[in-house]
Amino acid sequence: MATINPWINFNGNAEEAFTFYKSVFGGEFAKVIRFKDIASTEFPVAKNEENKIMLITLPIGKNNMLMANDVPEIMGKVNENENRSKIIINTESKEEADKLFSGLSAGGKVEGPMGDSPWGTYAGMFRDKYGIEWIIEFSI
Repeated sequence: MATINPWINFNGNAEEAFTFYKSVFGGEFAKVIRFKDIASTEFPVAKNEENKIMLITLPIGKNNMLMANDVPEIMGKVNENENRSKIIINTESKEEADKLFSGLSAGGKVEGPMGDSPWGTYAGMFRDKYGIEWIIEFSI
């Protein structure tokens, strides 16, 4: 079966964001690669970007991975106010849904509090303190 692993772009704070996500989900980073780790003559890295994240991965559940990187300044800024996509997490219980919602939304903006949805689930929606949009859902 295929798995879906969301990849998030950040403007230099991927490590901070993922440390926060790890505090909510638990677990350990599966991979942390900095730009300096891949620097070479063919791929020079600016001094101010050496310690930025080229790839960071956090396993979530049995088969899913949350992934991210810092976008190099030469590529421009990520629009942190876009709303074209959301990360949806389906939980195994209402308690897990409440815990993840409470943890991930801390410091962010709740757009729809946890509660029974018109489509028959227990769900809530928010933008976290890094501008990432999430939906937490438990199928009743």
